[in-house]
Amino acid sequence: MIYKLRKVLMRYFTQMRWHTIVLALLLYGISSWWFMQLAGESALTNPTDFIYWMVVTGSTVGYGDYSPTTVAGKYVVAFYIIPVGLSIFAFVLGRAAAFVSAQWHKKARGLKPVHLSNHILLIGWNGERTLHLLKLLLREREYTGDDQSIVLCVKVDVENPMPDQIEFVKVNSFSQDADMDNASIDAAATIIVDNPQDDLTMTTSLYASHRNPNAHILAYFQDESLVKLLTEHCPNVECMPSVAVEMLAKSAFDPGSSKLHFDLLDVYAGQAQYSVAVPQLDNSISTATLFTEFKKQYNATLIGHAKAENLKEIELNPALDTHISGGDKLYYITDKRITDIEWQKLYV
Repeated sequence: MIYKLRKVLMRYFTQMRWHTIVLALLLYGISSWWFMQLAGESALTNPTDFIYWMVVTGSTVGYGDYSPTTVAGKYVVAFYIIPVGLSIFAFVLGRAAAFVSAQWHKKARGLKPVHLSNHILLIGWNGERTLHLLKLLLREREYTGDDQSIVLCVKVDVENPMPDQIEFVKVNSFSQDADMDNASIDAAATIIVDNPQDDLTMTTSLYASHRNPNAHILAYFQDESLVKLLTEHCPNVECMPSVAVEMLAKSAFDPGSSKLHFDLLDVYAGQAQYSVAVPQLDNSISTATLFTEFKKQYNATLIGHAKAENLKEIELNPALDTHISGGDKLYYITDKRITDIEWQKLYV
């Protein structure tokens, strides 16, 4: 009988909802006050003192500043208030801990939506490749001093690989509004699409371009033929094909080319390539002046230039008489990103 009763109680309590728990607390408090009133404990039935005493007693703190004085009151406390109060307190504490733990696990598994704006959204999972990309993004964010959030959105069954550094969302489809709303795709400033399958990258890029045409969208393809196809339909998407074959051919005639290109992309060591937007200037500056002053003041080498009218058209190794104006973008090589360019001093 005791075993069956315990099973019933355990099943009932584990299925209790929060409104049932609150109701049980109210019934317990009202019945305790009524029993203490019947026992003649007038000093403990004052509303403020009673609530304080019940919390102290039920939580096993027991300061001792309030206690029953009558015989009946002591029996009520010993056989009803303390046993029932301890049980309810332990149950509420356990349920609260379970709720917090469940919410943490849901977030770690990507089952909770994120509410962000102006963030970097990385769509796709490639194992160690994705982990390396996340580390590079975090490193670049550290150099720029930006607090831009990074969100990883995946379909595979994995947990957040960097729970203390990035947000994480798991979806069933990269092209369903209900799923991608959980990653705040509409409010993302940058969207990176990198999937193992090029066809999935294609459909995801098309969807991202439709949902957020103002975002900076980047897509990586193994098959270079798909780059032209996507660019025709979505000119705002920046496509990056694999350059492994080209690097092999280049290194065959110019040994060390692969190491040189890798060094330009590596943000951890060596010389890396960066860009900077030119602010509004009083007068335009020639590339010759910029090339000399960048080298003298920042030990940086100017390698490219893009006009404000079309930032996608980058001119490598621009002529020395090219004039740079506000809104243009410059590309340079140096050991770390320059964040404090004093443009007025470049005129001197």
